[in-house]
Amino acid sequence: MANTYTQIHIHFVFAVKYRQAIIKNEWKDELYKYISGIIKNNNHKLLAINGVSDHIHILVGIRPVQSISDLMKLVKQNSSKWINESKFVNYHFEWQEGYGAFSYSKSQLKAVINYIQQQELHHKKKTFKEEYIDFLEKFEINYDEKFIFKELI
Repeated sequence: MANTYTQIHIHFVFAVKYRQAIIKNEWKDELYKYISGIIKNNNHKLLAINGVSDHIHILVGIRPVQSISDLMKLVKQNSSKWINESKFVNYHFEWQEGYGAFSYSKSQLKAVINYIQQQELHHKKKTFKEEYIDFLEKFEINYDEKFIFKELI
């Protein structure tokens, strides 16, 4: 739309169903490229993507022509389908229901990108659940512990 100017940066975080550690180094770069393609094909700007075996972080410059929920639905559905069709796992792959979406200003982007790029080091000190709760508390988001990315029992 003419005369519409935005600067919207969203940091997405989502986990493998039951937070299973099944994203393997052998295929994670291909997964990140696939997800990057989904984001770019929807006319958004990928700023960073990384994760560890049980979850992913993505920083995106969002265009206001698509809702955040619609973008995440496409990313999660299409990447799950791609993982299953590629037979990277011997069973049906799924992402956990839900996601985190946290907004940042342009002045914060360098720090957020660095944070995302350092996921492997970061998770030597902190679990995904601890990290996610830290985000919720930092952004003052009310949450119910029973809905925080369930683990397989």
